[in-house]
Amino acid sequence: MPGMTIDHQLMRQVHLLGVQIGHTPLHRITRLFNKPGVTIYAKKEWEQLSGSVKARAGYAIFKAAIESGDLNKQKVLLDATSGNTGIAYATIGSRLGIGVTLCLPENASPERKEILKSLGAEIIYTCRFEGTDGAQQVAKALADVQPGTYFYADQYRNDNNWKAHYYSTALEIFNEQPGITHFVAGLGTTGTFTGTGRRLKELDPDIHLTSLQPDNPLHGLEGWKHLETAIVPGIYDNTLADDNLEVGTEEAWEMIKAAFHYERLLLSPSSAANLAGAIRVAEKLDRGIVVTVLPDNADKYKDLIKKLL
Repeated sequence: MPGMTIDHQLMRQVHLLGVQIGHTPLHRITRLFNKPGVTIYAKKEWEQLSGSVKARAGYAIFKAAIESGDLNKQKVLLDATSGNTGIAYATIGSRLGIGVTLCLPENASPERKEILKSLGAEIIYTCRFEGTDGAQQVAKALADVQPGTYFYADQYRNDNNWKAHYYSTALEIFNEQPGITHFVAGLGTTGTFTGTGRRLKELDPDIHLTSLQPDNPLHGLEGWKHLETAIVPGIYDNTLADDNLEVGTEEAWEMIKAAFHYERLLLSPSSAANLAGAIRVAEKLDRGIVVTVLPDNADKYKDLIKKLL
């Protein structure tokens, strides 16, 4: 319940951990795309704590919950995840001495499962056919039954998800590329697109925002949502995007191969899909700076990468 005693020593640990969040570099795409007057930059989000973009939201959710007294070492953080947010939670939880329980679709990659287990997270496997929608339902039911045991983070409805990007990702991009004209990102929890896009529009209303979605419900882009057929995240702002593009799984796999061959980047499917979307946007421009986010690299997709490369 709100109003619990705040552990100030724990808060000091939280603030010290914050220096390892964000501040990721922009990679300029030079060989995969080359058009006079148009530049693409991709933010390498795996170069931070826990190895993915989800470190930002995971940390912001932990920090806010501890500051409010909703979470301490006597409670367990609970949430549904497709993998990366779970790894962020588990990494942060292990550093702070706070337990983490995750509802994870059973078809998550073996690498993700191994990482989560090694970090000490408790995993509750959910139906592979229901994806993260099913995992959310299981997590909510568990939290309702045992409210004294769990702090239900609910990343799909937690405003600290998008605020993490509003206060960090967007500012990092804008400060490094103040001439940015386009921002492109996929929709999963929608936190990256919503938070980054909202702040970029405030900084420069002329920045064009393109959201990306899978081209069908039965896609292979872990972490992404086909919003027409999925539970729409509570934090999603459907008025924000200037346009939306669909990206196919096969297109993302082809981009994995191309990005490795031309840019020496080993990308996850979702990162490759973001890059594919950014290139499509850039191809239609005469002038501009297009920025996208690479949520993670291929470390958690070794079997897939072996097949493709």
